[in-house]
Amino acid sequence: MSKTFNQDPQKINEVLSRGVDTILPKKETLAKLMAEKKFTLYLGIDPTGNFLHLGHSVPLRKLQDFAELGHRVILLVGNGTVKIGDPTGRDDSRPVLTDQQIEENFVNWKKQASKILDFDLIEIRHNGDWLDKLTYSNMIKLMAKTTVQQLMERDMFQTRLKKGLPIFGHEIIYPLLQGYDSVVMDVDLEIGGTDQTFNMMMGRHLQSVYNQHEKWVLTVPLIEGTDGRKMGKSFNNFIALTENPIDIYGKLMRINDQLIIKYFELLTRVDLSHIAEIKQALTAGENPITFKKELAFTITKELHDQAAATIASEHFAKTIQNKEMPTADQFAELILTITKNEESIRYQNNIFSNSELNRLLEQGAIKVLPAQIVIKNLESFAKLTSGTKLKIGKRRFYQLQIKQDN
Repeated sequence: MSKTFNQDPQKINEVLSRGVDTILPKKETLAKLMAEKKFTLYLGIDPTGNFLHLGHSVPLRKLQDFAELGHRVILLVGNGTVKIGDPTGRDDSRPVLTDQQIEENFVNWKKQASKILDFDLIEIRHNGDWLDKLTYSNMIKLMAKTTVQQLMERDMFQTRLKKGLPIFGHEIIYPLLQGYDSVVMDVDLEIGGTDQTFNMMMGRHLQSVYNQHEKWVLTVPLIEGTDGRKMGKSFNNFIALTENPIDIYGKLMRINDQLIIKYFELLTRVDLSHIAEIKQALTAGENPITFKKELAFTITKELHDQAAATIASEHFAKTIQNKEMPTADQFAELILTITKNEESIRYQNNIFSNSELNRLLEQGAIKVLPAQIVIKNLESFAKLTSGTKLKIGKRRFYQLQIKQDN
């Protein structure tokens, strides 16, 4: 853990400004206290999936900012709350995960999060350590700390009521259990997306009731994906942290021009003075593609390295802008693993979800090079040999590797 405690007001102000949506109750009081003492703060994650995308990286970056200032920083794995399922942003109830699924997901999450977080500076805790031990009496006392009316104020519950959709009892108590994390860890601050404001404010309320301790809430903005909608798996508009450099670069080149500045501020470490210069240039009418290339190169380099970003940028210029065939080192590897048993055949790959792969096949978007023969079903796809070169859509090129896992 870092022993350096940075009390520089200018640095504190930057951490509390860049990539921040709201600070409650007040930014000024938080900044003043951060210059006087070390804070204990946390970011909670419910590992409901097995990958992280750039949207997830925004709160992770903010957590890292506080760690670098020398505060006590906790990444809280919601292995207790995830068994309930936070209904945030959904019209239906989330599926309940098993302990094995939760653990497998977090192992993947930590590996991916290490692209953003320095785990030498960050403490990892699991809220199942205390939530799983809550007794019947504990739960009754916890539920007595708020009212049903307060819990029902959540936007998504109001939306469901208007639509006549069900609200399940376990979803109502989710904010209480997340809020109880703040009490157990006795924190000064919680970080989360704007969609988590209700849950985090419940933690602020419980921290005051149980520990008579002030707790601040810092929200970071949600980011739009490649199609302009909120970045997420359901929209298939995300850029995963572990995607190959060519895909990361290519997807970033497709974002709306209006997102260039926002992406620079939230997703890079580029100095704010340089971002201000880019903003001024864009306002003056300079071609956005110049700065979009800089953005794509910067993010690709930060998630991989300089060499990978260089190859990706050259690939984009060659295949997309000049419509040439990529060189051998610019084909990303697409690994298709085929698992056979007596009852079934299972297909998995390292790039696409099975549903996305099937959709691309049905659309005729996968072609074998150089003849550009269209492959339209998974069975035909699985019969291709390792080393086959593929063009998927207009911009992506892969070399196929087939693995038999019998």
